[in-house]
Amino acid sequence: MKAQYRLSISFLLIALFITGINPLQAQETARDDENADYITISGVVKDKQNKKRLEYVNISIPGSTSGTVTNEDGEFSFKIKDPSHVKAMEVSHIGYYNNKIDINNSSISDLTVWMTPYENMLDEIIIHANDPRRIVEEAIKKIPANYSKNTNMLTGFYRETVQKGRRYINISEAVIDVYKTPYNESVDRDRVQIYKGRKLLSQKRSDTLAVKLLGGPTMSVYVDIVKNPDVLLDLESLPCYTFKMEESTNIDNRSQYVISFQPQMIMPYALYYGKLYIDKERLLFTRAEFNLSMDDRNKATQAILRKKPFGLRFRPLEVAYLVSYKERDGVTYLNYIRNGVRFKCDWKRKLFSTTYTIISEMVVTDSEENNITGIPYRMAFKESQSLSDKVENFLDEDFWGAYNIIEPTESLDSAVNKLKKQQK
Repeated sequence: MKAQYRLSISFLLIALFITGINPLQAQETARDDENADYITISGVVKDKQNKKRLEYVNISIPGSTSGTVTNEDGEFSFKIKDPSHVKAMEVSHIGYYNNKIDINNSSISDLTVWMTPYENMLDEIIIHANDPRRIVEEAIKKIPANYSKNTNMLTGFYRETVQKGRRYINISEAVIDVYKTPYNESVDRDRVQIYKGRKLLSQKRSDTLAVKLLGGPTMSVYVDIVKNPDVLLDLESLPCYTFKMEESTNIDNRSQYVISFQPQMIMPYALYYGKLYIDKERLLFTRAEFNLSMDDRNKATQAILRKKPFGLRFRPLEVAYLVSYKERDGVTYLNYIRNGVRFKCDWKRKLFSTTYTIISEMVVTDSEENNITGIPYRMAFKESQSLSDKVENFLDEDFWGAYNIIEPTESLDSAVNKLKKQQK
């Protein structure tokens, strides 16, 4: 019952708006794969029936740890290291059958990948269909068996954008290392390190507003709802919610329970509402979509706001999360996290308020679980830091080299060019 409160003090801080530019050298360590030979497969993923572009689609190599996701425009650019050993690229998305693309050891551009929607079979037998909460409880009990029992070092790409109205005023992105202990242990020893990154900040004085909210690169630790049950999957917190069985769907060619939930109690802190996706055969969590309840905006503010200037009025509008997991060789790992926050700010005695939006997303692009060394505390990302303080300015067009990233959208590309002009 106290899990939501623990969540509110577990997150680290993200500074959304920073005055000036003070680049610090990113952490540099030797990596054998940074200059490795690779090919690039780029294109767009679309629904075969309605021709619409599909966002957040998983792109990966079967049997490997490398991957990325499509952006909001359905576009992707996937770098494959040592391509001579790769036969195919796999494309998967919720509610669609997987698609495999043959790889011929050469780069491919402007590829269109068509995804076929999953047709739910009406004759499927749904076990415990009348007791969705029981399914959630059983899936929680199976977490130690279904998820990694080993320590992992994840490589991820993290991007953080801030918009004032429709205009971008802050773009920061980085390659991060995420040290994860086994899933039967707590998150206390899990840490994040910034390997390399870059940023662009607006030079307009009116865009400077020192507000600190929950989030940042460490969301790959604290928003991993399976590893950190205090977020949502704490057995003590389940009575706070009502659960309902929704129409089942398909993820990675496997049938999924879809269970919606919403608050049924009034607590001293804000609760959540959303959907859980649970593999029917193995009873494991594959995906979660959830929002912070805005029924009481004071509680919602307490959950996400950590610092604001005196005289500034803060009003949250939306706080949304998406967390997904991917199975590899019978073991399930964290795959993708997205956090979106919209809020209004205005100063007392001012007539109009301004809407701000921050989007943070992290995709696991690679992982290793052999000969893992932990991230020293002095190298770990601290709660007093913001990503903008830890990375450099945009300089080199080939900055990422062989690293997989989330392809920027057309609007983000345009914003980068505009912010670059401000700095000239």
